[in-house]
Amino acid sequence: MESLSLLTPFASLWDMLMFVLPFLVVMTIIVFFHELGHFAVARYFGVRVDSFSIGFGREIVGWTDKHGTRWKIGWLPLGGYVKFVDDANAASAPAREESSAAQTGAFHSKPLWQRALIVAAGPLANFILAIVIFAGMYSMVGTPVLEPVVSQVVPDSPAQRAGILPGDKIVSIDGEAVESFTEISRIVALKAGRKVSVVVKRGGETRSLWVVLGEREVDDGIGGKMKVGFLGVSHNASGGVHFERKDPLQAVALGAESTWNIISSTMVYLKEMIVGRQSTDQLAGPIRIAQISSKAAETSWLVLVQLAAVLSVSIGLINLFPIPMLDGGHLLYYGIEAVRGKPLSESAQEVGFRIGMALVLALMLFATFNDVTHLFSRP
Repeated sequence: MESLSLLTPFASLWDMLMFVLPFLVVMTIIVFFHELGHFAVARYFGVRVDSFSIGFGREIVGWTDKHGTRWKIGWLPLGGYVKFVDDANAASAPAREESSAAQTGAFHSKPLWQRALIVAAGPLANFILAIVIFAGMYSMVGTPVLEPVVSQVVPDSPAQRAGILPGDKIVSIDGEAVESFTEISRIVALKAGRKVSVVVKRGGETRSLWVVLGEREVDDGIGGKMKVGFLGVSHNASGGVHFERKDPLQAVALGAESTWNIISSTMVYLKEMIVGRQSTDQLAGPIRIAQISSKAAETSWLVLVQLAAVLSVSIGLINLFPIPMLDGGHLLYYGIEAVRGKPLSESAQEVGFRIGMALVLALMLFATFNDVTHLFSRP
């Protein structure tokens, strides 16, 4: 009994490490590639980069390259930044006065189109990273191929009420083509309660049926519940799922398609949330992302890599939101500058940055509140 009590603290520390480590590894890779996008395009256009930081706050370790850029790791690993020589801060607000040293290679003196490309390069790098990850998985592991033929119809389900029968091949749902049975749940997940058209092939004939999708609660994979739409069909695949490896071109195309599916699904969710059809409790912060990362790492490294791709897309998309402080906010400013023929005044930009900071902090606090509520509501 005594030896067990001595080992308990070590076991707790190990569990904590296994909880945090996958999250830190995944987020560090995603943040690095995001900032690398800004950095690479800035260097291409001759902008001098003062610092490249993974994490915020006091520097833990760092070095200076031959171009004078300080590469460093901060103690708070929840993001990162690239600071240009004429930036006033890590949010890339322009310095009020440029030193003579900053005149050469200044970011804010570059043409508007170059500044816009430098800013957009961060989210674009996240999307490219996701496409590369997905493409690698599709070429090395393959894609599951499961013909969308109905084996069973759940009694008293939306599918049964609409007249879908065993043996029907589902061609499309709500205008979206269905090529694999696994796509059905993805398509209907965010359409709970909606009336959709389901096209099926039956006995050589094509039929269009109207289905009012149901709603049910499912496990979110980390001990909680989430509401999704369902059709009520199943497939009994004898011999399991067949994985088909793709050639490089097909893999890249499928990787781009998977990336776009995440973007479109996220936008649909946000729209449904705004109009009140989806709950806001699905907005996750760092705690729940760490939980998901830990679960993924326990399952397999492939699941963790796939999660990295999904998170990379999400972070790239969030950064494109037109909120000052984020890349999308800078692009919004540049759009206004293009229309006006001159940039917004320093005071207007400062007000925008403060509003953006408040919005970002509010969103982070709300997401963290969701995480804590979710954590303590687990059985």
